[in-house]
Amino acid sequence: MSVRIGVEEEFHVLEVESGLLVPRANSLLRRLPRRTFTTELHQSTLESNSEVHTSLDDLYADLAATRRQLDAAASSLGLAAVAVGAAPLAPAAAAHPTAGARYRRMVEDYRTVADEQLICGAQVHVDVPDRDTAVRVMCAVSPWLPVLLALSAGSPFWQGADTGYASWRTMLWQRWPTAGPVGCFASADEYDATVRDLVGSGIISDAGMIYYDVRPSSHLQTLELRICDSCPRAETVVLVAGLFRALVVEACERLGTGGAPGCEGRHEWLRGASWRAARSGLEGGLVDPGTHQEAPAGQVVRTLLARLRPALEAAGDWETVRSLAEEALADGSAARRMRRVAEEEDLLACVDMLIAETRGERAPGRAAATRRGNLPPATGVTDPSHRFARPLTRR
Repeated sequence: MSVRIGVEEEFHVLEVESGLLVPRANSLLRRLPRRTFTTELHQSTLESNSEVHTSLDDLYADLAATRRQLDAAASSLGLAAVAVGAAPLAPAAAAHPTAGARYRRMVEDYRTVADEQLICGAQVHVDVPDRDTAVRVMCAVSPWLPVLLALSAGSPFWQGADTGYASWRTMLWQRWPTAGPVGCFASADEYDATVRDLVGSGIISDAGMIYYDVRPSSHLQTLELRICDSCPRAETVVLVAGLFRALVVEACERLGTGGAPGCEGRHEWLRGASWRAARSGLEGGLVDPGTHQEAPAGQVVRTLLARLRPALEAAGDWETVRSLAEEALADGSAARRMRRVAEEEDLLACVDMLIAETRGERAPGRAAATRRGNLPPATGVTDPSHRFARPLTRR
């Protein structure tokens, strides 16, 4: 049986007419099931939680249905929800913290870092046998996580300007004291002792503020991927989930046969590799984990596919993941698509593209004269595999 996976997606809440962030998440949440949707630090963002799945087809159907549900609630209020690392038109004064003691303390302690947390990520959970395994495996999979970041990169704009980065969200995110690559730990006890030290020192208030690129979940028996931007296309989330599950499975299998988990004990280059992925996305070079040298993004992605092919085939995921990866390389990152629309039209058209892709459409940006306040409803997306001539899984 395939290892189970689940996904958390964060969404920006926008006003359709202006494309600006608005603090209306609570208005949406009143129209949505709280079992699936919840708050985030700022009132202009909210989070969805998928069910647990073994099939990538089922995961995709779940994500598509959740996005339709969110879109229906937002549309009824003249709003839109977009899955993207950073909204193109997020003014500096857009921060409106969500009520609650935990969020209030974060704002008071971290000031501008918390104020500018107007970013969204996608997290993937993969089942692991136990917490010791999770801690050892996270070290082994870390070298490949910048590749997953590059596949998800979609936050080139910040406060209406092009940052020059494919994932500016990464640069903002890494300002938190516990964000970025994780170190090496021999056991869960050693890892948990480090977390207790961080809490005891006052650096963070609780274990939930461990923001490493990958971490053992504090409340589930899973390993959690945290490096990725939120993705406008649900297919990108499925691609990342399939690759991350295969990385975890491969590392667990090597542990189970008495082999080393594959960690070289040297992670000082990982932050630079993440920077490179955030800078270039799929449109430039990435750091090859095998050589620590720069190589074309397509080459590094295909190296990862080849490495994971046995695990992907065993799960029945090979054709799906290979096809989605090649599609991603052909289309380019979300950052590239956003820039193209912004150059051809404007940032409002870029927002329209993000709304459409989050809904499950592939519509390009439209001229402002035909768009303002007249976005079509989420039609033609009742079938979660509607964009494929065949179902998502191609066997």
